[in-house]
Amino acid sequence: MTAELGLKEKTDREAAIKEKNCYLFVHFIGESPDGEQIYFSISRDGAHFCDVNGGQPVLRSTVGEGGVRDPFLIRSVIDGKFYIIATDLRIANGKGWGVAQEAGSRNIVVFSSDDLVHWSEPWLYDTGLDGAGCVWAPEATYDEERGAYLVFWASKMLMDESGRRKQEIFRSYTKDFRNFSEPKLYIELADDVIDTTIVKQDGVFYRFSKDEVTKRVILDCGRDLIGEFKEIKSEALASLPGVEGPIAFLRHDGTWCVMLDQFAKGAGYLPLLCRDLSSGKMEIMDSADYDLGRTKKRHGGILPITGEEYERVKAAFGA
Repeated sequence: MTAELGLKEKTDREAAIKEKNCYLFVHFIGESPDGEQIYFSISRDGAHFCDVNGGQPVLRSTVGEGGVRDPFLIRSVIDGKFYIIATDLRIANGKGWGVAQEAGSRNIVVFSSDDLVHWSEPWLYDTGLDGAGCVWAPEATYDEERGAYLVFWASKMLMDESGRRKQEIFRSYTKDFRNFSEPKLYIELADDVIDTTIVKQDGVFYRFSKDEVTKRVILDCGRDLIGEFKEIKSEALASLPGVEGPIAFLRHDGTWCVMLDQFAKGAGYLPLLCRDLSSGKMEIMDSADYDLGRTKKRHGGILPITGEEYERVKAAFGA
């Protein structure tokens, strides 16, 4: 990357921060009868969130398994639409985790909207992965070099004739979230890896993923989305076992907020702040400095939105 391009990217990012100084949090809340649907929460500062729609689901899945988990919200730079992609799964159906991981939950659920208020009926993307037991926690990030969105997710793959399975991250490209390229292996560790999220800072992509062996979130970085990545040591991340579902978003003050779902303790999300992702240095926010709302939020995504969009969501669904 040239110095001129680097400066332009930094200037564009700073302008976007000033414009999009509110936030929309999409998430689910757990395995209760209504918990595996899509909930919205809004915030003006990225630290204090208010549940909308009376703490009830805003969107429901009427396809596939009839439930949605791990929703992720995208503002497409290609067509200007908003897309939510999510796991097609409803544990409350009673089939159990074994079936979910090894013989079901193989689709990605997609919703689209022009205004964050009026949403399409959901549709399914069947990844078609041979031997995949599940398709979990899909997310997407824009690849400027290839002019398309890199969509990635975890699948528990059949590794050999013994029946051994391992969670790996796969990826595919799309421009419209209806037509996808053939899936390919993206991230593989010695053992299971799930829940990857990707952000970009100063021309570098940073990936947060959950190592299923240590039950910790790990961090790596690279300049090409499908190129080589190298690990970044982070004492803060290493000190936090029993977490998953990482979220990372840029706040209007220029700091990154990294949120980790404390699933082992059932304690919901824990936010950490970081100025420079390349350093791996993060500080856990004091509990007095944030409020995530009344409902305990499970694996989701946070998108910076404008003040106008904030008011539109608030007026449509109540807060």
